[in-house]
Amino acid sequence: MSRFRCPTPSTDARIKAAERDTSVSALVREFLLKLGEEESDFERRKRLQEDVLATVRSFRAGDRMARGDAHGRRALR
Repeated sequence: MSRFRCPTPSTDARIKAAERDTSVSALVREFLLKLGEEESDFERRKRLQEDVLATVRSFRAGDRMARGDAHGRRALR
C-alpha cells in the first residue's frame, strides 16, 4: 500500500492537532474515515425518494389531462 504524505502541514492544522492532543496525520485519517462514511448525494436522493413514495397511499392517473391535451399548444393558453 502506498502512503500519502502531506508535504507541509499548515500551522492551523498543527494547532488543531495540538488542541486535540493528536497528530496532523491522525486528523487527516479521521477526516477521511468520516468522509467515507457519509451518505453520497445519490444515496441521499434515493432515500428521500423512497420516503416520499412511502407516503403515497394511492395514485390514479385516469382523471388527469390527456396526453394530447397536455402537449398541445392550446392547452397552455
